[in-house]
Amino acid sequence: MSSNSIQIVPQLHRDFQELVEFVTNAESQSRTAYEVELTLFRRLLALGAQLLRLFFVQRAATRPSEPVYASDGTRLKYQGMHPTTYFSVFGKVRFRRHYFYTTGHEGICPLDAELSLPPRRYSDLLREWAEYCITDESYDESNKVLKRILGIFISKQALETGIQEDATDVEAFYEQKAVPPPELEGSILVVQADGKGVPMIRTEPANQPARRGKGQKRTKKKEAVVTAIYTIAPYHRSPQQVANALLRDLTGNEEAEQTTSPPPQRPKPVGKEVRATLYGKDIAFERLVERVIQREGGHIQHRVALTDGAEPLQNRVGDKLPQFTLTLDVIHASEYLWDAANALMGETHPERTTWVSEQLLEILSGRTPIVIQTLENHAQDPSLSASQRETLNTTIGYYRRNLPHMHYDQYLANGWPIGTGVAEGACGHLVKDRMEQSGMRWTQEGAQAVLDLRSVRVNDDWDGYQRFHRQSQHQRLYGSFPATPPVAETIVLEQAA
Repeated sequence: MSSNSIQIVPQLHRDFQELVEFVTNAESQSRTAYEVELTLFRRLLALGAQLLRLFFVQRAATRPSEPVYASDGTRLKYQGMHPTTYFSVFGKVRFRRHYFYTTGHEGICPLDAELSLPPRRYSDLLREWAEYCITDESYDESNKVLKRILGIFISKQALETGIQEDATDVEAFYEQKAVPPPELEGSILVVQADGKGVPMIRTEPANQPARRGKGQKRTKKKEAVVTAIYTIAPYHRSPQQVANALLRDLTGNEEAEQTTSPPPQRPKPVGKEVRATLYGKDIAFERLVERVIQREGGHIQHRVALTDGAEPLQNRVGDKLPQFTLTLDVIHASEYLWDAANALMGETHPERTTWVSEQLLEILSGRTPIVIQTLENHAQDPSLSASQRETLNTTIGYYRRNLPHMHYDQYLANGWPIGTGVAEGACGHLVKDRMEQSGMRWTQEGAQAVLDLRSVRVNDDWDGYQRFHRQSQHQRLYGSFPATPPVAETIVLEQAA
């Protein structure tokens, strides 16, 4: 035991004895549970800092064996003990470790590699906890949480830098992530794609006027391309069942009772992964194709690609995933139908829902051309205004262009999904809920880092990614993986849970 350890250990015993006395002495009889719990937590944090310092002091007590070499093979000279500060969840912990240095070379503390100390000395655990908060709340709010619970404040710049550093391995993680075994997969491989705007910081020109003109905004939006991939078992429904469900979901009208037997229980997606990128559709589809290749196998009987009808997304499905059947999201198809109904009848007409129900059933039964003809007949009514006719023609054009992707009778007979609910949900939950909070403006790099880590969290890959990232980080800093295998860490985490 080192001389420093000899000093620390008795103090630890005294501090612990004080905690025991705090909960057992006469004064404890008048304390509330809240008071005792909060006091214990604060003092245990201080005790944890001392224990962590004891751990570091013990590990630094033995001088490393020599020789110690730089990366180019130059032998480094021993310089004595070098101080460092480790910023942990318990607070700042200072200690010294053995240091080797020779002029013209970067100094080395061998213990840093043994302990796998992170860059900039913010502990991996502290950064992970902070980033878990940041994937859900603003930087300022996350800092408030850390300060309230741990009594720790980290500058916003340090948090932003940490997020970008710790998101660097997300792409590599998903490239190596194992896919579900075939026996657990569904027989339908599904991909979905959609887009959602992220408010970006606008670079102001040097001669920016003092007051913006009408319609000018301080910010601009950049599209985050959201993709999803999963497998699912067939889910057979009739056109009437789907029409009833859509009308009930879209209108909230309980009078839209099912006239047929209810559909069977909906199967759940298997191995669902959602991602979002601000670097364009090509990047989004390149990595989607990579995951498709990994998910392929003899167990896959059908391949379905769902989009909202945006031509750029549809074109990339055709180019990158030609083996998939491109399907128009039925929700968007029905929304165009409601637009047409509102143009013809108005939003309060008593027959509006009945008319939509009839046309929607035609669409779901594979008879979209009949609906197009019905709309064209209405559009020829000379009593319609220009705006009414424009709305009808917009719906007609949308249906005509997407007609090859609206064979819903066949899709339902095959048990295929026909809605982009996963991608739509990801646009809302993954992107909008975090990136469009009040007053938020982003740089592309900062926004992408948050989106990457938020994807990891949404996909329930947080713990697996953190282990992968720590190993990759260690290899970049020190050239080899830590001696402790990941499985041992997993066991410790499970026991703690």
